[in-house]
Amino acid sequence: MSPDKKIVWQHPSPHFNRPFLQPLAVGLVCAIFIVLILFMGIMDIHRSDRTLIGFMEDQGERIIEVVERLTEENLKTMISASQKAAGGPSVPLSEQVFTPQKFLTDEIIAMGREIDQHWKKEHLSESYIRKYAEEKKLWLVAVLNSWGDVIFQSRPVPENRSGEKGPTINGIGRTGAELIDRLNHLNRLKKIGFIALSRKDKSGTIIIALDIESLRYWGRRVSVEKALEKLGEGQGIVYLTVRDKNALPLGKTGVPPTDWKETNPLLPKILSGTVPMESHKVNIGEKNLLEIVAPLRIGGEIAGVVRLGLDRGNTDQILEKNRRNMFIFLAFVVAIALLSMWLLYQNQNRHLAGIVEMTRELEKAERLSSLGQLAAGVAHEIRNPLNAISMASQRLKREYIPADEEKKAEFGTLAGVIRDEIRRLNGIIEEFLTFSKGRRLELRDCPVQEILGKIVTLISEEASAKGISLRTDWGNEPIVIPMDRDKLQQAVFNLVKNAMESISGEGIVTLSVRNAEKGRVGVRITDTGCGMTTEEVDRVFNPEYTTKEKGLGLGLPLAHEIIRGHGGEIRVLSRKGQGTTFEILLPSERRQTAKGK
Repeated sequence: MSPDKKIVWQHPSPHFNRPFLQPLAVGLVCAIFIVLILFMGIMDIHRSDRTLIGFMEDQGERIIEVVERLTEENLKTMISASQKAAGGPSVPLSEQVFTPQKFLTDEIIAMGREIDQHWKKEHLSESYIRKYAEEKKLWLVAVLNSWGDVIFQSRPVPENRSGEKGPTINGIGRTGAELIDRLNHLNRLKKIGFIALSRKDKSGTIIIALDIESLRYWGRRVSVEKALEKLGEGQGIVYLTVRDKNALPLGKTGVPPTDWKETNPLLPKILSGTVPMESHKVNIGEKNLLEIVAPLRIGGEIAGVVRLGLDRGNTDQILEKNRRNMFIFLAFVVAIALLSMWLLYQNQNRHLAGIVEMTRELEKAERLSSLGQLAAGVAHEIRNPLNAISMASQRLKREYIPADEEKKAEFGTLAGVIRDEIRRLNGIIEEFLTFSKGRRLELRDCPVQEILGKIVTLISEEASAKGISLRTDWGNEPIVIPMDRDKLQQAVFNLVKNAMESISGEGIVTLSVRNAEKGRVGVRITDTGCGMTTEEVDRVFNPEYTTKEKGLGLGLPLAHEIIRGHGGEIRVLSRKGQGTTFEILLPSERRQTAKGK
Protein backbone atom coordinates (compact mmCIF):
# COMPACT_ATOMS: atom_id res chain seq x y z
CA MET A 1 0.00 0.00 0.00
CA SER A 2 1.37 3.43 -0.89
CA PRO A 3 1.93 5.79 2.06
CA ASP A 4 -0.42 8.44 0.66
CA LYS A 5 -3.37 6.05 0.92
CA LYS A 6 -5.46 5.61 4.05
CA ILE A 7 -7.95 3.04 5.22
CA VAL A 8 -11.01 4.95 6.35
CA TRP A 9 -13.65 3.13 8.40
CA GLN A 10 -17.13 4.56 8.65
CA HIS A 11 -20.07 3.00 10.46
CA PRO A 12 -22.65 2.18 7.79
CA SER A 13 -25.97 3.89 8.29
CA PRO A 14 -29.24 2.45 7.01
CA HIS A 15 -30.50 3.89 3.73
CA PHE A 16 -33.88 5.50 3.92
CA ASN A 17 -33.68 7.48 0.73
CA ARG A 18 -36.29 5.30 -0.94
CA PRO A 19 -39.88 6.16 0.03
CA PHE A 20 -42.06 3.60 1.76
CA LEU A 21 -43.92 1.19 -0.47
CA GLN A 22 -47.09 1.16 1.64
CA PRO A 23 -48.75 4.02 -0.33
CA LEU A 24 -48.14 2.07 -3.54
CA ALA A 25 -49.74 -1.00 -2.02
CA VAL A 26 -52.67 1.08 -0.81
CA GLY A 27 -52.93 2.65 -4.25
CA LEU A 28 -53.03 -0.82 -5.83
CA VAL A 29 -55.74 -1.91 -3.41
CA CYS A 30 -57.70 1.29 -4.08
CA ALA A 31 -57.33 0.76 -7.83
CA ILE A 32 -58.68 -2.78 -7.51
CA PHE A 33 -61.48 -1.50 -5.29
CA ILE A 34 -62.34 1.21 -7.83
CA VAL A 35 -62.32 -1.31 -10.69
CA LEU A 36 -64.64 -3.57 -8.69
CA ILE A 37 -66.99 -0.67 -7.98
CA LEU A 38 -66.92 0.32 -11.66
CA PHE A 39 -67.58 -3.29 -12.71
CA MET A 40 -70.43 -3.63 -10.19
CA GLY A 41 -71.86 -0.29 -11.32
CA ILE A 42 -71.75 -1.31 -14.98
CA MET A 43 -73.34 -4.65 -14.11
CA ASP A 44 -76.02 -2.83 -12.11
CA ILE A 45 -76.72 -0.51 -15.07
CA HIS A 46 -76.96 -3.50 -17.40
CA ARG A 47 -79.22 -5.26 -14.92
CA SER A 48 -81.42 -2.17 -14.66
CA ASP A 49 -81.43 -1.90 -18.45
CA ARG A 50 -82.51 -5.53 -18.77
CA THR A 51 -85.18 -5.04 -16.11
CA LEU A 52 -86.60 -1.96 -17.81
CA ILE A 53 -86.45 -3.64 -21.21
CA GLY A 54 -88.26 -6.61 -19.71
CA PHE A 55 -90.90 -4.25 -18.39
CA MET A 56 -91.28 -2.66 -21.85
CA GLU A 57 -91.44 -6.13 -23.42
CA ASP A 58 -94.28 -7.03 -21.07
CA GLN A 59 -96.00 -3.80 -22.04
CA GLY A 60 -95.49 -4.64 -25.73
CA GLU A 61 -96.91 -8.15 -25.19
CA ARG A 62 -100.01 -6.65 -23.58
CA ILE A 63 -100.47 -4.24 -26.50
CA ILE A 64 -100.12 -7.09 -29.02
CA GLU A 65 -102.59 -9.18 -27.04
CA VAL A 66 -105.09 -6.30 -27.19
CA VAL A 67 -104.60 -6.04 -30.98
CA GLU A 68 -105.12 -9.82 -31.32
CA ARG A 69 -108.26 -9.75 -29.18
CA LEU A 70 -109.80 -6.80 -31.05
CA THR A 71 -108.91 -8.40 -34.40
CA GLU A 72 -110.63 -11.65 -33.45
CA GLU A 73 -113.71 -9.77 -32.27
CA ASN A 74 -113.88 -7.88 -35.57
CA LEU A 75 -113.50 -11.10 -37.56
CA LYS A 76 -116.29 -12.78 -35.60
CA THR A 77 -118.49 -9.75 -36.21
CA MET A 78 -117.89 -9.91 -39.96
CA ILE A 79 -118.60 -13.66 -40.05
CA SER A 80 -121.80 -13.17 -38.10
CA ALA A 81 -122.90 -10.40 -40.45
CA SER A 82 -122.15 -12.52 -43.55
CA GLN A 83 -124.06 -15.50 -42.12
CA LYS A 84 -127.14 -13.33 -41.56
CA ALA A 85 -126.92 -11.94 -45.08
CA ALA A 86 -126.75 -15.51 -46.46
CA GLY A 87 -129.78 -16.71 -44.49
CA GLY A 88 -127.84 -18.44 -41.77
CA PRO A 89 -128.73 -18.46 -38.09
CA SER A 90 -130.04 -15.13 -36.89
CA VAL A 91 -127.79 -13.30 -34.45
CA PRO A 92 -128.84 -10.01 -32.85
CA LEU A 93 -126.49 -7.40 -34.24
CA SER A 94 -125.86 -3.89 -33.07
CA GLU A 95 -124.45 -0.89 -34.91
CA GLN A 96 -121.02 -1.68 -33.45
CA VAL A 97 -121.23 -5.21 -34.87
CA PHE A 98 -121.78 -3.98 -38.43
CA THR A 99 -118.88 -1.57 -38.26
CA PRO A 100 -116.11 -3.96 -39.49
CA GLN A 101 -118.23 -5.17 -42.43
CA LYS A 102 -119.02 -1.60 -43.38
CA PHE A 103 -115.33 -0.83 -43.06
CA LEU A 104 -114.56 -3.62 -45.55
CA THR A 105 -117.14 -2.23 -47.97
CA ASP A 106 -115.62 1.22 -47.59
CA GLU A 107 -112.18 -0.22 -48.40
CA ILE A 108 -113.49 -1.80 -51.61
CA ILE A 109 -115.26 1.42 -52.59
CA ALA A 110 -112.01 3.34 -51.93
CA MET A 111 -110.15 0.99 -54.27
CA GLY A 112 -112.86 1.52 -56.93
CA ARG A 113 -112.46 5.28 -56.60
CA GLU A 114 -108.70 4.95 -56.94
CA ILE A 115 -109.20 3.05 -60.23
CA ASP A 116 -111.72 5.65 -61.32
CA GLN A 117 -109.19 8.44 -60.76
CA HIS A 118 -106.72 6.71 -63.05
CA TRP A 119 -109.54 6.18 -65.55
CA LYS A 120 -110.27 9.90 -65.58
CA LYS A 121 -106.60 10.60 -66.27
CA GLU A 122 -106.68 8.03 -69.06
CA HIS A 123 -103.95 6.04 -67.37
CA LEU A 124 -105.85 2.77 -67.37
CA SER A 125 -104.40 -0.24 -69.19
CA GLU A 126 -104.56 -3.99 -69.04
CA SER A 127 -101.14 -4.16 -67.34
CA TYR A 128 -102.13 -1.54 -64.74
CA ILE A 129 -105.34 -3.46 -63.88
CA ARG A 130 -103.42 -6.71 -63.48
CA LYS A 131 -100.72 -5.12 -61.36
CA TYR A 132 -103.27 -3.36 -59.18
CA ALA A 133 -105.22 -6.59 -58.59
CA GLU A 134 -102.01 -8.40 -57.72
CA GLU A 135 -100.83 -5.72 -55.28
CA LYS A 136 -104.23 -5.44 -53.57
CA LYS A 137 -104.69 -9.21 -53.63
CA LEU A 138 -107.99 -8.96 -55.53
CA TRP A 139 -109.27 -11.95 -57.47
CA LEU A 140 -110.66 -9.81 -60.27
CA VAL A 141 -110.72 -6.17 -61.32
CA ALA A 142 -112.81 -5.40 -64.45
CA VAL A 143 -113.67 -2.11 -66.10
CA LEU A 144 -116.84 -1.75 -68.29
CA ASN A 145 -117.43 1.12 -70.67
CA SER A 146 -120.62 3.16 -71.04
CA TRP A 147 -122.24 0.43 -73.21
CA GLY A 148 -121.53 -2.20 -70.59
CA ASP A 149 -118.80 -3.99 -72.48
CA VAL A 150 -115.58 -5.12 -70.76
CA ILE A 151 -112.63 -3.06 -71.84
CA PHE A 152 -110.07 -4.19 -69.19
CA GLN A 153 -109.95 -7.14 -66.81
CA SER A 154 -107.18 -8.49 -64.66
CA ARG A 155 -107.87 -12.12 -65.46
CA PRO A 156 -110.25 -14.29 -67.57
CA VAL A 157 -113.33 -15.60 -65.78
CA PRO A 158 -114.30 -19.28 -66.26
CA GLU A 159 -117.45 -19.87 -68.35
CA ASN A 160 -120.76 -20.81 -66.76
CA ARG A 161 -121.39 -24.34 -68.07
CA SER A 162 -124.54 -24.94 -66.03
CA GLY A 163 -126.61 -22.89 -68.48
CA GLU A 164 -128.16 -20.87 -65.67
CA LYS A 165 -128.73 -17.18 -66.29
CA GLY A 166 -128.15 -14.65 -63.65
CA PRO A 167 -130.19 -11.56 -63.04
CA THR A 168 -130.17 -9.08 -65.88
CA ILE A 169 -128.55 -5.74 -65.16
CA ASN A 170 -129.83 -2.80 -67.19
CA GLY A 171 -127.23 -1.01 -69.26
CA ILE A 172 -124.85 -3.94 -69.45
CA GLY A 173 -123.60 -5.03 -72.85
CA ARG A 174 -123.02 -8.50 -74.07
CA THR A 175 -119.50 -8.98 -72.78
CA GLY A 176 -120.39 -7.32 -69.51
CA ALA A 177 -123.48 -9.47 -69.12
CA GLU A 178 -121.44 -12.60 -69.71
CA LEU A 179 -118.98 -11.47 -67.02
CA ILE A 180 -121.77 -10.79 -64.54
CA ASP A 181 -123.37 -14.14 -65.33
CA ARG A 182 -120.11 -15.97 -64.67
CA LEU A 183 -119.51 -14.07 -61.41
CA ASN A 184 -123.06 -14.83 -60.21
CA HIS A 185 -122.49 -18.49 -60.91
CA LEU A 186 -119.25 -18.47 -58.90
CA ASN A 187 -120.98 -16.53 -56.12
CA ARG A 188 -123.69 -19.22 -55.86
CA LEU A 189 -120.88 -21.77 -55.55
CA LYS A 190 -119.57 -19.62 -52.65
CA LYS A 191 -116.23 -19.24 -54.36
CA ILE A 192 -116.44 -15.60 -55.40
CA GLY A 193 -118.03 -12.44 -54.04
CA PHE A 194 -118.10 -9.26 -56.09
CA ILE A 195 -119.24 -5.66 -56.04
CA ALA A 196 -120.16 -3.58 -59.14
CA LEU A 197 -119.49 0.15 -58.75
CA SER A 198 -121.09 2.51 -61.29
CA ARG A 199 -119.57 5.88 -62.11
CA LYS A 200 -121.64 8.92 -61.21
CA ASP A 201 -122.01 10.01 -64.83
CA LYS A 202 -123.10 6.51 -65.89
CA SER A 203 -120.09 6.35 -68.22
CA GLY A 204 -118.86 3.02 -66.98
CA THR A 205 -118.73 0.39 -64.28
CA ILE A 206 -115.91 -1.03 -62.14
CA ILE A 207 -116.24 -4.59 -60.85
CA ILE A 208 -114.09 -5.87 -57.96
CA ALA A 209 -114.33 -9.58 -57.10
CA LEU A 210 -112.80 -11.41 -54.11
CA ASP A 211 -112.19 -15.12 -53.78
CA ILE A 212 -111.91 -16.96 -50.47
CA GLU A 213 -108.22 -16.15 -50.03
CA SER A 214 -108.72 -12.50 -50.92
CA LEU A 215 -111.74 -12.27 -48.65
CA ARG A 216 -109.77 -13.83 -45.79
CA TYR A 217 -106.88 -11.41 -46.36
CA TRP A 218 -109.10 -8.34 -46.55
CA GLY A 219 -111.18 -9.53 -43.63
CA ARG A 220 -108.05 -9.77 -41.51
CA ARG A 221 -106.72 -6.49 -42.84
CA VAL A 222 -109.95 -4.66 -42.09
CA SER A 223 -110.14 -6.29 -38.65
CA VAL A 224 -106.55 -5.32 -37.83
CA GLU A 225 -106.97 -1.75 -39.04
CA LYS A 226 -110.17 -1.41 -37.04
CA ALA A 227 -108.34 -2.85 -34.00
CA LEU A 228 -105.51 -0.34 -34.41
CA GLU A 229 -108.11 2.42 -34.70
CA LYS A 230 -109.68 1.32 -31.40
CA LEU A 231 -106.25 0.95 -29.82
CA GLY A 232 -105.63 4.63 -30.40
CA GLU A 233 -102.53 6.58 -29.44
CA GLY A 234 -100.61 6.74 -26.18
CA GLN A 235 -98.98 3.93 -24.17
CA GLY A 236 -95.63 5.02 -25.62
CA ILE A 237 -96.44 3.59 -29.08
CA VAL A 238 -94.42 5.30 -31.84
CA TYR A 239 -95.36 2.88 -34.60
CA LEU A 240 -97.12 -0.48 -34.98
CA THR A 241 -97.18 -2.44 -38.23
CA VAL A 242 -98.79 -5.82 -38.97
CA ARG A 243 -98.07 -8.10 -41.93
CA ASP A 244 -99.42 -11.51 -42.84
CA LYS A 245 -97.38 -14.59 -43.65
CA ASN A 246 -96.90 -13.43 -47.22
CA ALA A 247 -95.48 -10.09 -46.04
CA LEU A 248 -98.64 -8.30 -47.17
CA PRO A 249 -99.63 -5.32 -44.98
CA LEU A 250 -102.57 -5.85 -42.63
CA GLY A 251 -102.42 -2.45 -40.95
CA LYS A 252 -100.14 0.10 -39.42
CA THR A 253 -99.97 3.21 -37.27
CA GLY A 254 -96.98 5.49 -37.29
CA VAL A 255 -93.92 5.22 -39.54
CA PRO A 256 -91.18 2.68 -38.76
CA PRO A 257 -87.53 3.70 -39.34
CA THR A 258 -86.97 1.07 -42.06
CA ASP A 259 -89.14 -1.25 -44.08
CA TRP A 260 -88.69 -4.96 -43.55
CA LYS A 261 -87.64 -7.12 -46.41
CA GLU A 262 -88.99 -10.57 -47.10
CA THR A 263 -85.43 -11.91 -46.82
CA ASN A 264 -85.11 -10.84 -43.19
CA PRO A 265 -83.80 -13.94 -41.35
CA LEU A 266 -85.95 -13.17 -38.31
CA LEU A 267 -89.27 -13.52 -40.16
CA PRO A 268 -89.15 -17.32 -40.61
CA LYS A 269 -88.29 -17.79 -36.94
CA ILE A 270 -91.18 -15.59 -35.83
CA LEU A 271 -93.70 -17.18 -38.23
CA SER A 272 -92.64 -20.71 -37.26
CA GLY A 273 -92.93 -19.96 -33.56
CA THR A 274 -89.26 -20.77 -32.90
CA VAL A 275 -88.68 -17.26 -31.52
CA PRO A 276 -91.65 -16.13 -29.39
CA MET A 277 -90.46 -12.53 -29.36
CA GLU A 278 -87.46 -10.46 -30.32
CA SER A 279 -86.55 -6.94 -29.13
CA HIS A 280 -83.76 -4.52 -29.97
CA LYS A 281 -83.02 -0.81 -29.69
CA VAL A 282 -83.49 1.55 -32.65
CA ASN A 283 -83.27 5.29 -33.16
CA ILE A 284 -85.55 7.62 -35.11
CA GLY A 285 -84.01 11.05 -35.18
CA GLU A 286 -83.55 12.07 -31.55
CA LYS A 287 -85.95 9.41 -30.28
CA ASN A 288 -84.66 6.21 -28.73
CA LEU A 289 -87.02 3.29 -29.26
CA LEU A 290 -87.36 -0.34 -28.32
CA GLU A 291 -88.60 -2.35 -31.29
CA ILE A 292 -90.51 -5.55 -30.48
CA VAL A 293 -91.18 -8.17 -33.15
CA ALA A 294 -93.71 -10.87 -32.26
CA PRO A 295 -96.17 -13.17 -34.09
CA LEU A 296 -99.81 -12.17 -34.58
CA ARG A 297 -102.04 -15.02 -33.42
CA ILE A 298 -105.63 -15.23 -34.64
CA GLY A 299 -107.69 -18.18 -33.51
CA GLY A 300 -104.65 -19.74 -31.84
CA GLU A 301 -102.67 -19.80 -35.09
CA ILE A 302 -99.86 -17.54 -36.29
CA ALA A 303 -101.39 -15.32 -38.97
CA GLY A 304 -98.69 -12.69 -39.33
CA VAL A 305 -95.95 -10.58 -37.74
CA VAL A 306 -96.36 -7.55 -35.49
CA ARG A 307 -93.64 -4.90 -35.40
CA LEU A 308 -94.06 -2.53 -32.45
CA GLY A 309 -91.92 0.51 -31.59
CA LEU A 310 -92.11 1.84 -27.99
CA ASP A 311 -90.58 5.10 -26.79
CA ARG A 312 -87.70 4.55 -24.36
CA GLY A 313 -87.69 8.13 -23.08
CA ASN A 314 -88.52 7.37 -19.43
CA THR A 315 -86.38 4.25 -19.46
CA ASP A 316 -83.34 6.13 -20.75
CA GLN A 317 -83.88 8.85 -18.16
CA ILE A 318 -83.83 6.27 -15.37
CA LEU A 319 -80.71 4.63 -16.80
CA GLU A 320 -79.00 7.99 -17.26
CA LYS A 321 -79.79 8.91 -13.67
CA ASN A 322 -78.37 5.59 -12.44
CA ARG A 323 -75.30 6.05 -14.62
CA ARG A 324 -74.78 9.59 -13.34
CA ASN A 325 -75.15 8.47 -9.71
CA MET A 326 -72.68 5.66 -10.30
CA PHE A 327 -70.05 7.99 -11.75
CA ILE A 328 -70.58 10.51 -8.95
CA PHE A 329 -70.12 7.76 -6.38
CA LEU A 330 -67.09 6.47 -8.25
CA ALA A 331 -65.57 9.95 -8.39
CA PHE A 332 -66.21 10.32 -4.64
CA VAL A 333 -64.49 6.98 -3.97
CA VAL A 334 -61.55 7.93 -6.20
CA ALA A 335 -61.19 11.26 -4.39
CA ILE A 336 -61.22 9.51 -1.00
CA ALA A 337 -58.70 6.95 -2.23
CA LEU A 338 -56.36 9.62 -3.61
CA LEU A 339 -56.69 11.68 -0.44
CA SER A 340 -55.98 8.60 1.69
CA MET A 341 -52.95 7.77 -0.42
CA TRP A 342 -51.67 11.33 -0.14
CA LEU A 343 -52.20 11.45 3.63
CA LEU A 344 -50.57 8.05 4.06
CA TYR A 345 -47.66 9.11 1.88
CA GLN A 346 -47.17 12.31 3.87
CA ASN A 347 -47.50 10.44 7.16
CA GLN A 348 -45.03 7.76 6.08
CA ASN A 349 -42.54 10.34 4.86
CA ARG A 350 -42.90 12.24 8.13
CA HIS A 351 -42.23 9.06 10.08
CA LEU A 352 -39.40 8.26 7.70
CA ALA A 353 -37.83 11.64 8.38
CA GLY A 354 -38.26 11.00 12.11
CA ILE A 355 -36.62 7.60 11.82
CA VAL A 356 -33.74 9.07 9.84
CA GLU A 357 -33.28 11.83 12.39
CA MET A 358 -33.51 9.34 15.25
CA THR A 359 -30.93 7.13 13.56
CA ARG A 360 -28.60 10.06 13.17
CA GLU A 361 -29.10 11.04 16.80
CA LEU A 362 -28.39 7.47 17.92
CA GLU A 363 -25.26 7.38 15.82
CA LYS A 364 -24.24 10.74 17.24
CA ALA A 365 -24.97 9.54 20.76
CA GLU A 366 -22.89 6.42 20.18
CA ARG A 367 -20.02 8.49 18.86
CA LEU A 368 -20.32 10.97 21.74
CA SER A 369 -20.50 8.14 24.23
CA SER A 370 -17.38 6.55 22.80
CA LEU A 371 -15.60 9.89 22.66
CA GLY A 372 -16.83 10.73 26.14
CA GLN A 373 -15.48 7.54 27.60
CA LEU A 374 -12.21 8.07 25.78
CA ALA A 375 -12.06 11.73 26.80
CA ALA A 376 -12.91 10.87 30.41
CA GLY A 377 -9.94 8.53 30.54
CA VAL A 378 -7.70 11.14 28.92
CA ALA A 379 -8.95 13.85 31.28
CA HIS A 380 -8.32 11.61 34.28
CA GLU A 381 -4.76 11.02 33.12
CA ILE A 382 -4.23 14.77 32.55
CA ARG A 383 -5.14 15.59 36.15
CA ASN A 384 -1.96 13.92 37.51
CA PRO A 385 0.48 16.01 35.38
CA LEU A 386 -1.54 19.10 36.24
CA ASN A 387 -1.14 18.39 39.96
CA ALA A 388 2.60 17.94 39.45
CA ILE A 389 2.85 21.18 37.50
CA SER A 390 0.83 22.99 40.20
CA MET A 391 3.10 21.73 42.97
CA ALA A 392 6.19 22.61 40.93
CA SER A 393 4.91 26.13 40.25
CA GLN A 394 4.18 26.65 43.95
CA ARG A 395 7.71 25.47 44.87
CA LEU A 396 9.25 27.73 42.25
CA LYS A 397 7.31 30.68 43.63
CA ARG A 398 8.33 29.86 47.17
CA GLU A 399 12.00 28.86 46.77
CA TYR A 400 13.27 30.39 43.55
CA ILE A 401 12.14 34.02 43.81
CA PRO A 402 14.75 36.32 42.12
CA ALA A 403 16.57 38.86 44.27
CA ASP A 404 16.07 41.61 41.76
CA GLU A 405 12.87 43.47 42.65
CA GLU A 406 11.96 44.09 39.02
CA LYS A 407 12.39 40.44 38.11
CA LYS A 408 10.70 39.42 41.35
CA ALA A 409 7.49 41.24 40.32
CA GLU A 410 7.63 39.72 36.83
CA PHE A 411 8.31 36.25 38.32
CA GLY A 412 5.30 36.60 40.61
CA THR A 413 3.09 37.60 37.66
CA LEU A 414 4.18 34.62 35.57
CA ALA A 415 3.74 32.22 38.49
CA GLY A 416 0.23 33.61 39.05
CA VAL A 417 -0.64 33.09 35.38
CA ILE A 418 0.57 29.48 35.57
CA ARG A 419 -1.42 28.89 38.77
CA ASP A 420 -4.64 30.43 37.32
CA GLU A 421 -4.42 28.49 34.06
CA ILE A 422 -3.82 25.22 35.97
CA ARG A 423 -6.88 26.01 38.10
CA ARG A 424 -8.92 26.76 34.97
CA LEU A 425 -7.82 23.55 33.26
CA ASN A 426 -8.62 21.59 36.39
CA GLY A 427 -12.12 23.16 36.49
CA ILE A 428 -12.75 22.26 32.87
CA ILE A 429 -11.67 18.66 33.49
CA GLU A 430 -13.81 18.45 36.60
CA GLU A 431 -16.86 19.77 34.73
CA PHE A 432 -16.32 17.31 31.89
CA LEU A 433 -15.90 14.34 34.21
CA THR A 434 -19.00 15.31 36.14
CA PHE A 435 -21.07 15.38 32.92
CA SER A 436 -19.67 12.19 31.39
CA LYS A 437 -19.77 9.79 34.35
CA GLY A 438 -22.91 7.96 35.35
CA ARG A 439 -25.23 9.52 37.95
CA ARG A 440 -27.27 7.41 40.33
CA LEU A 441 -29.68 9.53 42.33
CA GLU A 442 -30.15 9.01 46.05
CA LEU A 443 -33.58 10.51 46.80
CA ARG A 444 -34.50 11.84 50.20
CA ASP A 445 -37.31 14.15 51.29
CA CYS A 446 -36.02 17.68 51.63
CA PRO A 447 -37.53 21.21 51.50
CA VAL A 448 -36.94 22.99 48.22
CA GLN A 449 -36.44 26.33 50.02
CA GLU A 450 -33.41 24.89 51.86
CA ILE A 451 -31.61 24.13 48.58
CA LEU A 452 -32.48 27.52 47.08
CA GLY A 453 -31.38 29.36 50.24
CA LYS A 454 -27.99 27.64 50.20
CA ILE A 455 -27.49 28.57 46.56
CA VAL A 456 -28.36 32.23 47.28
CA THR A 457 -25.83 32.22 50.11
CA LEU A 458 -23.08 30.75 47.90
CA ILE A 459 -23.59 33.12 44.99
CA SER A 460 -24.70 36.35 46.71
CA GLU A 461 -21.16 37.73 47.02
CA GLU A 462 -20.41 37.16 43.32
CA ALA A 463 -23.78 38.65 42.34
CA SER A 464 -23.21 41.71 44.47
CA ALA A 465 -19.80 42.22 42.89
CA LYS A 466 -21.42 42.19 39.41
CA GLY A 467 -24.22 44.54 40.42
CA ILE A 468 -26.90 41.83 40.18
CA SER A 469 -29.73 41.77 42.69
CA LEU A 470 -30.96 38.36 43.90
CA ARG A 471 -34.65 38.16 44.81
CA THR A 472 -36.52 35.25 46.37
CA ASP A 473 -40.23 34.38 46.46
CA TRP A 474 -41.08 31.06 48.12
CA GLY A 475 -43.17 31.91 51.19
CA ASN A 476 -42.87 30.54 54.71
CA GLU A 477 -44.55 27.15 54.14
CA PRO A 478 -41.83 24.55 53.42
CA ILE A 479 -42.40 22.46 50.28
CA VAL A 480 -40.89 19.02 50.73
CA ILE A 481 -40.17 16.81 47.72
CA PRO A 482 -37.99 13.73 47.12
CA MET A 483 -34.58 14.81 45.75
CA ASP A 484 -30.88 14.12 45.56
CA ARG A 485 -29.71 17.23 47.40
CA ASP A 486 -26.23 17.50 45.91
CA LYS A 487 -27.33 16.79 42.35
CA LEU A 488 -30.39 19.07 42.44
CA GLN A 489 -28.31 21.83 44.07
CA GLN A 490 -25.75 21.50 41.28
CA ALA A 491 -28.50 21.70 38.61
CA VAL A 492 -30.16 24.80 40.10
CA PHE A 493 -26.76 26.39 40.72
CA ASN A 494 -25.88 25.93 37.02
CA LEU A 495 -29.16 27.58 35.99
CA VAL A 496 -28.66 30.53 38.37
CA LYS A 497 -25.04 30.85 37.23
CA ASN A 498 -26.22 30.90 33.59
CA ALA A 499 -28.82 33.56 34.44
CA MET A 500 -26.15 35.79 36.00
CA GLU A 501 -23.85 35.31 33.01
CA SER A 502 -26.61 36.48 30.64
CA ILE A 503 -26.74 39.87 32.43
CA SER A 504 -24.24 42.48 31.34
CA GLY A 505 -24.12 45.20 33.93
CA GLU A 506 -26.83 45.53 36.53
CA GLY A 507 -29.82 43.26 36.59
CA ILE A 508 -32.15 41.08 38.62
CA VAL A 509 -32.31 37.33 39.12
CA THR A 510 -35.47 36.05 40.81
CA LEU A 511 -35.92 32.60 42.41
CA SER A 512 -39.47 31.48 43.17
CA VAL A 513 -41.32 28.31 44.17
CA ARG A 514 -44.96 27.40 43.47
CA ASN A 515 -47.27 24.42 43.20
CA ALA A 516 -47.38 24.34 39.41
CA GLU A 517 -49.58 21.37 38.56
CA LYS A 518 -51.23 18.47 40.31
CA GLY A 519 -48.49 16.36 41.84
CA ARG A 520 -45.68 18.68 40.73
CA VAL A 521 -43.73 21.63 42.17
CA GLY A 522 -42.35 24.44 40.06
CA VAL A 523 -39.09 26.28 40.64
CA ARG A 524 -38.56 29.41 38.52
CA ILE A 525 -35.28 31.22 37.79
CA THR A 526 -36.01 34.51 36.00
CA ASP A 527 -33.40 36.99 34.81
CA THR A 528 -33.38 40.34 33.06
CA GLY A 529 -30.52 39.39 30.77
CA CYS A 530 -30.07 39.41 27.00
CA GLY A 531 -32.62 36.65 26.31
CA MET A 532 -32.51 34.09 23.50
CA THR A 533 -34.00 33.56 20.08
CA THR A 534 -36.26 30.61 19.27
CA GLU A 535 -33.37 28.79 17.58
CA GLU A 536 -31.15 29.29 20.63
CA VAL A 537 -33.89 28.02 22.95
CA ASP A 538 -34.21 24.84 20.86
CA ARG A 539 -30.46 24.16 21.16
CA VAL A 540 -29.74 25.43 24.66
CA PHE A 541 -29.58 21.93 26.21
CA ASN A 542 -27.46 20.47 23.39
CA PRO A 543 -23.99 19.52 24.70
CA GLU A 544 -22.47 20.52 21.38
CA TYR A 545 -23.90 24.05 21.55
CA THR A 546 -22.38 26.84 23.63
CA THR A 547 -21.97 30.61 23.42
CA LYS A 548 -19.19 30.77 25.99
CA GLU A 549 -15.69 31.72 24.95
CA LYS A 550 -14.23 29.75 27.86
CA GLY A 551 -15.22 26.38 29.28
CA LEU A 552 -17.19 23.57 27.67
CA GLY A 553 -20.64 25.02 28.19
CA LEU A 554 -21.92 21.83 29.86
CA GLY A 555 -23.74 23.54 32.72
CA LEU A 556 -27.23 23.61 31.17
CA PRO A 557 -27.03 20.09 29.63
CA LEU A 558 -25.87 18.78 33.03
CA ALA A 559 -28.79 20.52 34.76
CA HIS A 560 -31.19 19.11 32.19
CA GLU A 561 -29.93 15.56 32.76
CA ILE A 562 -30.24 15.90 36.55
CA ILE A 563 -33.82 17.25 36.33
CA ARG A 564 -34.80 14.39 33.99
CA GLY A 565 -33.25 11.96 36.48
CA HIS A 566 -35.66 13.33 39.09
CA GLY A 567 -38.59 12.66 36.73
CA GLY A 568 -39.08 16.36 36.05
CA GLU A 569 -38.77 18.69 33.10
CA ILE A 570 -37.46 22.16 32.29
CA ARG A 571 -39.49 24.73 30.40
CA VAL A 572 -37.83 27.77 28.82
CA LEU A 573 -39.54 31.07 28.04
CA SER A 574 -37.31 33.69 26.48
CA ARG A 575 -37.33 36.68 24.14
CA LYS A 576 -34.33 38.35 22.69
CA GLY A 577 -33.45 41.44 24.76
CA GLN A 578 -36.22 40.78 27.35
CA GLY A 579 -34.74 38.14 29.63
CA THR A 580 -35.27 34.43 30.19
CA THR A 581 -37.29 32.25 32.56
CA PHE A 582 -36.32 28.64 33.37
CA GLU A 583 -39.11 26.71 35.08
CA ILE A 584 -38.20 23.41 36.76
CA LEU A 585 -41.15 21.05 37.31
CA LEU A 586 -40.41 18.32 39.88
CA PRO A 587 -42.72 15.53 41.12
CA SER A 588 -43.92 16.08 44.68
CA GLU A 589 -44.14 12.32 45.37
CA ARG A 590 -41.41 9.74 45.18
CA ARG A 591 -41.35 7.38 42.23
CA GLN A 592 -40.98 3.65 42.83
CA THR A 593 -37.53 3.58 41.22
CA ALA A 594 -34.95 6.32 40.69
CA LYS A 595 -32.30 5.48 38.18
CA GLY A 596 -29.42 7.56 37.13
CA LYS A 597 -29.25 8.83 33.61
